[in-house]
Amino acid sequence: MATPRNDIPHLSASYETCRRMQRRHDPTFYCATRRLPAERRPTVHALYGFVRGADEIVDGDRGPTTPAQKRAALDRWQGELERGLAAGATDHPVLAALVDAGTRHALPLAQLSVYMDSMRVDCGPVRIGDEAELDRYMNGSAATVGRIMAPILGAPADAERFAALGVAFQLTNFIRDVREDLEMDRQYLPGWDEDARDAVARQVARARDLFATTADLHDEMPRGIRGGMRLARAVYERVLDRVESCEFEVTGRRSALPRWQMVAAAGGSLIPVRAR
Repeated sequence: MATPRNDIPHLSASYETCRRMQRRHDPTFYCATRRLPAERRPTVHALYGFVRGADEIVDGDRGPTTPAQKRAALDRWQGELERGLAAGATDHPVLAALVDAGTRHALPLAQLSVYMDSMRVDCGPVRIGDEAELDRYMNGSAATVGRIMAPILGAPADAERFAALGVAFQLTNFIRDVREDLEMDRQYLPGWDEDARDAVARQVARARDLFATTADLHDEMPRGIRGGMRLARAVYERVLDRVESCEFEVTGRRSALPRWQMVAAAGGSLIPVRAR
């Protein structure tokens, strides 16, 4: 994976903007990215810039406020990327980097339309009704990003396993953050209203299965990031341990881990799933 060209001023500025966004908003993920080979880092920064931009539209303090306004802003964000990919270039101050990286490295960026569908779900109250609906949401919010990260990290043959690992992290976030999500009028776990503990137990079992099927994935990664991925898996699985020890009661604080452990794990995972 070659480093981006530095002879096009607006393109160099775009990569730098994305790098600074990641360093400012997600310093632990940024530190994990710095452990990648130098030629891979700019593409990770560029993908982060797109994901962060969508997240700011949905949950940012200074963005649109109504669900309709948020969805319209997401449409514009997605359209700007798609027009740039179709043309092979754009002068957008953030998206120029991802258009360049995606074009040069043939990344499957068309899949980001599915990611954006999941972001649109979060623009209003969220009520996930069944497993199929949850699968659709996580395919966009987590699996798609995992598939794109796989070739960036040098494991294109393992794209689906990266997708599964991303879903495992996302499920664990949902389980851990139930109370915070409910306060934001977001309910992600199917069956919550009927039997909350059973709903949590089913997703804990599912997350464990996904972690088990991807247990050796970190061994195939560049040496510099293996430790971070192992840490991420261990900490996220410890969240599941805590939830089980609390008999799947997640609306209190007993199932929470220290924030520093979760922050370190999120960065080490190198899969930027949303963690509300």
